Amino acid sequence: MGNKLEINMHSLTLDCKEPLKLAKFYETLLDWKIGNIDEEYVLVYNPEVDYGAYPNILIQNNPDYVPPVWPAIPEAQQQMAHIDFTVNDLERAVNHAVKCGAVIAENQFSDDWRVMYDPAGHPFCLCL
Repeated sequence: MGNKLEINMHSLTLDCKEPLKLAKFYETLLDWKIGNIDEEYVLVYNPEVDYGAYPNILIQNNPDYVPPVWPAIPEAQQQMAHIDFTVNDLERAVNHAVKCGAVIAENQFSDDWRVMYDPAGHPFCLCL
């Protein structure tokens, strides 16, 4: 019983040049809270669940960060991952994200989701 290996997702880490600014974006977008703050990292977490029970977003300072290009273009910085958020009203969610500082991607491939960019250029999707 006590020998079972447990591996749980703690956080998704995003690099950027201004961690607190990006953390404030996700805090507002998701109605989450900012936790630990230092010069290198800022944690954004869901206050409605027990800490560690739900993945957090950890924003990491990287002075050499270059935003990815999407869709991919040869020789350009490629995305390594993106976050999908489910929503109950796509139009309202897109409008909210834009008010928070997101940008709607020029290329869209479905009526069921919208590709967006956060203020540091990370792609994310709002999905029905």
